[in-house]
Amino acid sequence: MLSARDHSILSALGESYRVFDEDGFLVIIIDGFSMPTGMVPQKSAVLVRLPPGFPDAAPDMFWLDPSVHGTDGRIFPGTEASQDFIGRSWQRWSRHIQQEWRPGIDNLATYMAYIRRCLDHAIGVAA
Repeated sequence: MLSARDHSILSALGESYRVFDEDGFLVIIIDGFSMPTGMVPQKSAVLVRLPPGFPDAAPDMFWLDPSVHGTDGRIFPGTEASQDFIGRSWQRWSRHIQQEWRPGIDNLATYMAYIRRCLDHAIGVAA
């Protein structure tokens, strides 16, 4: 179950979201998440899978639907695979935060900031 604090964090994003249980993970889909300039489409749904024990256990990777790419058509490294969750196919962003995750400190807000940094970094790398 998503905590009241995590609901507040997601509400602060200003986008609609849905929460599911799937295979022991808490799955959150955030609709209409804005992509950085230089990515198309400009909005995509973001899926995060929170493992049992979150926030002490670190999440791993995130997924987008529809898939995004650079405005020049470039595919970002680590995004070539897709996976099915909640009846949809998602572009997997293979990004791993485990070594940087700080149990007792990090939470859904810091993970969402991490996702934003990953997207911004992908544009910087692709440029």
